[in-house]
Amino acid sequence: MSNLSTAFFISDAHFGINLTGCEDREMHFFTFLDTFRNQMSSLYIIGDLFDFWIEYKRAIRPDYFNVLYHLKKAIDNGVEIHYLAGNHDFALGSFLSDQLGVHIHEDHYQTVIQNRKVHLYHGDGLLKQDRGYRILKRLLRNKTNQFFYKMLHPNIGVKLGTGASGSSRKYQERYTPEFREQVKREYRENGIRYLQNGTEIVMFGHSHNAELVTYDNGIYCNTGAWLIHYNYATMCNGELKLWTYPPTAGSPIEIPAVRG
Repeated sequence: MSNLSTAFFISDAHFGINLTGCEDREMHFFTFLDTFRNQMSSLYIIGDLFDFWIEYKRAIRPDYFNVLYHLKKAIDNGVEIHYLAGNHDFALGSFLSDQLGVHIHEDHYQTVIQNRKVHLYHGDGLLKQDRGYRILKRLLRNKTNQFFYKMLHPNIGVKLGTGASGSSRKYQERYTPEFREQVKREYRENGIRYLQNGTEIVMFGHSHNAELVTYDNGIYCNTGAWLIHYNYATMCNGELKLWTYPPTAGSPIEIPAVRG
C-alpha cells in the first residue's frame, strides 16, 4: 500500500469474548495498528469492537485496558478514530471521546472521505426478519433504560450483558449455508438502496461476511469480521480495497472485488 494517507475500516473484533484464541486476535490487532502507523490517517470502527460495552461512571472492564491503550496510542500518533455503535457496543457513552479522543457515532454516519461520499453503518436490523430486533434496538438505546441498567453493580451488569452477547452469537452460529447466502443478498440490496441517494460507497459490518461489490453507481463493502478472518478495508487516493490479515500470512492478502 502507498505511504500516502490511508483510511482504514474494521468491524466485529468482539474483544472481551471468551473464545479460544481471543488473546491472539487482540495482540494481532495491536500488530496491525503498529504495522500501518505511518500510513493510517484515520480508522473507522464500524461497530462491535468490543463484545459488550456499557459505560459506568467509575468502572471500566480491566480486560479492555490494553485495547484502549493502543487506541489512545494511535490517536497520539495522529490517527483520527471514528467509532460507530454496533449491537454489542450500543452504549458507548462519553469516556472514549472525552478521555481518548475518539469520535463517536451512535447510528448511521454519512461523511466524505478522500472526496468520496461514504455511508457507514454497523448493519444490525437490516434483514427482513429483524422486525423484533428493531423494536428491541430502540429499547436498548433509550438513554433512560440505559440509566436504570447502570444502577446495577458493574459485576452484575457486565455478566448479564456478556450473557446476552453470547446468546446472540450462538443464534448466528445456527445459520444454515442457505440462510447465510440470503443474508448476503439482503445486505447487498440494502447497500444498493443507499447508493441510490448519491452516496458513492456504502459500508456495513455485522454479518461477518466480507465482500466488496462494485456497481455502475457505486460500491458496497462489508468489512467482515476481525474476530474470524482478520478482515479490514482501506481507502487510498479514493480507491477502496478489502483485505484479510491472518497472523500466519505474514502480510495482508487482498480480497478481490466482484461485479454486482
